[in-house]
Amino acid sequence: MDPELHRVLRLKAAEVERSISDLVNDAVRQSLFEDAGDLAEFELRTAEASLEFEEVLKDLKARGKI
Repeated sequence: MDPELHRVLRLKAAEVERSISDLVNDAVRQSLFEDAGDLAEFELRTAEASLEFEEVLKDLKARGKI
């Protein structure tokens, strides 16, 4: 583990009176939860039509957004 990250984790663990392991487990759990949400959203959107990047740019320019 990066020494600076470990130092910050030790300080945070002491501040909140929890172990470094608990903090890391919570962070990993949160990251996996977010990934699961992203994957679920991706699955819901698989039926949507794809848009060409150039067409999106043209549309944004035409509407004065860029």
